[in-house]
Amino acid sequence: MAQWHLRSKRTSTGSTYSRLRKKRRQDRGSEFAETKIGPRKAKRERVRGGTEKGRLLSVEKINVADPKTGKVSRTKLLSVESNPANPHYTRRNIITKGAIVKTEAGVARITSRPGQNGIANGILIEEKK
Repeated sequence: MAQWHLRSKRTSTGSTYSRLRKKRRQDRGSEFAETKIGPRKAKRERVRGGTEKGRLLSVEKINVADPKTGKVSRTKLLSVESNPANPHYTRRNIITKGAIVKTEAGVARITSRPGQNGIANGILIEEKK
């Protein structure tokens, strides 16, 4: 996996940023936690201010809310149907916020950020018949 070395010196169009100050540790982003479908694996990571973030590396169950009944159930994840973040994530079964996943309860959309919050929540789009 490639190492990210703080903020880029160039903008998205290619021009250079005017330098306000030297690079700082806080400018550094974190590595993308590719949350996959599999046995639950998570890690805690210290972030700025001493707070901790939970990073889900893999998950096999998801909290699915049914908007019709208002009830939440914990169901098994089967596969990723589509992922608007990146079409390649669908093939690799990588879960991010907004991903459409197939569960035992039906098709659901992920509403939480598994790589940032450490939990997988979703809303049922269509029930299983």
